[in-house]
Amino acid sequence: MKKLLGMLIAVLMCSPVLTSCDDSDEQTEMNNSKPITLKCMKPDYLKAGDKVALISPSYFTPMENVEKTADVLRGWGLEPVIGPNVGKVVDGRYAGTVAERVSDIRWALADPSIKAIICNRGGYGTIQLIDQLTLNELKASPKWLVGFSDITTLHGLLTRAGVMSIHGTMSSFLAKGGTDETSTLMRDLLMGDVPRYEIHAHPQNIEGQASGVLVGGNLCTFVPNLGTQADATRGKDLILFVEEVEESMHNIDRQMRILQMNGVLDRCRGIVLGEFTDCGTEFTYESVEAMLHEMLVQYNIPVLCGFPGGHGDVNLPLVMGANVTIDVRSDGATLQFNIDGK
Repeated sequence: MKKLLGMLIAVLMCSPVLTSCDDSDEQTEMNNSKPITLKCMKPDYLKAGDKVALISPSYFTPMENVEKTADVLRGWGLEPVIGPNVGKVVDGRYAGTVAERVSDIRWALADPSIKAIICNRGGYGTIQLIDQLTLNELKASPKWLVGFSDITTLHGLLTRAGVMSIHGTMSSFLAKGGTDETSTLMRDLLMGDVPRYEIHAHPQNIEGQASGVLVGGNLCTFVPNLGTQADATRGKDLILFVEEVEESMHNIDRQMRILQMNGVLDRCRGIVLGEFTDCGTEFTYESVEAMLHEMLVQYNIPVLCGFPGGHGDVNLPLVMGANVTIDVRSDGATLQFNIDGK
């Protein structure tokens, strides 16, 4: 018995101290989750004759739509160039393999004559590109990138790389003619006419004024990116933009609670709720905004509801990574971009 006890003591004395190791891992994780400062540069605005690349980083787009969009760009005085892999279809939906889609992004970035990049459509697939691109290569050639929905991932990457981008309409919509308010505002923004938005009052608004860096986009696209290099919500002093399409209320609640549990909502100075198009009504809340109001009111920050951005008929362009100010009042709200010294 004494021999066995001695052996046990010897083993304990030689064993590593697990508590110390666990504390170290925990501290490393805490350091990795600390808020970071987001500071984004503004790419050059476009001028007549500039080349604009059309690429498909997610699902494929019929070439007919791409060609119609090219005609719209020509009508704006710009020169469209179509990505080498646009038009390909892989596995029934993707616009090429991962390597081909990444290749088109790199092609557009590397060509100095191309001044902006417009994505043809969203769908799904950009999460597959996160570990294929580096923040350094995105920052080395800053250009306006335009898109929404699944393109939210690329906005996150660019914001983390320190480059502003535009959450705006794509070829699937531009192909309709490009003369609607959504399209012309995006055109004017690309050419340097930065909008200031006046938004109607909404019953679920939470009043107040706040400034911060605009991040976010499609909720079910950016929440899975938490902890990756595409996670712009790791920034501090955020204005978080959220929109969704064809999602149940309970899944929207789930995604928002994931943000809450990861401390994202604590880092927000304000929140902008865009369109929740064709979203579920399985609960008795009168709207998605009413459900989210119940969650967000505890944070004592302004919440601007009903911003016409997302998958609705009107999708006003937003400059992601830009410093913005929102002013939410009883009679309405404003959203202003604090760029170009304005």
